[in-house]
Amino acid sequence: MAEVLHHENHGHDEHHHDDTDITVFGFWTYLMSDLILFGTLFIAFAVLSSHVPAGTPDAKELFGHTLDYVLIETFALLISSVTFGFAVLASYKKNVNQVITWLIVTFIFGATFIGMEVNEFHHLVAEGHGPSTSAFLSSFFTLVGTHGIHVTSGLVWMIVLMVQIKKYGLTTANTRRLACLSLFWHFLDIVWICVFSVVYLLGVL
Repeated sequence: MAEVLHHENHGHDEHHHDDTDITVFGFWTYLMSDLILFGTLFIAFAVLSSHVPAGTPDAKELFGHTLDYVLIETFALLISSVTFGFAVLASYKKNVNQVITWLIVTFIFGATFIGMEVNEFHHLVAEGHGPSTSAFLSSFFTLVGTHGIHVTSGLVWMIVLMVQIKKYGLTTANTRRLACLSLFWHFLDIVWICVFSVVYLLGVL
């Protein structure tokens, strides 16, 4: 009887493990599709970045004096990636309070990034450099804005996950969700490094 119960429990654990593997694999598939999306937007930006009508500013004029601002914005997102790593490490120790604390810190840095990005967009539009000004600005707002929407979605996901962890603890399901959100967050950091390099750094050269 004990052997039968052990076999059933073992089989249940294997099934649960398989579910986790399938979920993570499915999420990797989603990230690859997102990579195609961002790749398309990067190609569009590369093609349209030189389409600047006479009398409208190009990337060097727009970003030459705001590069320090964007650099601070970049550091905020990169630091959030590090603090998220600390949250994952705390989850290995089954320390709920530390996980939530590090997620809160991560949220603050992520929200700072979004706030600075919205402020940048506001100033550009207020100065008459909105997405309809030129093909270059249209591709810029689309690329950077799409990344910003992803980060905002990650922040909402983070809030929901913190509530779930606080209520139910570090269950297998919540640990799996934390792992998926970690992949998503680090992916957005990598995409932003590419955005910063291609859009801002190359733009001011």
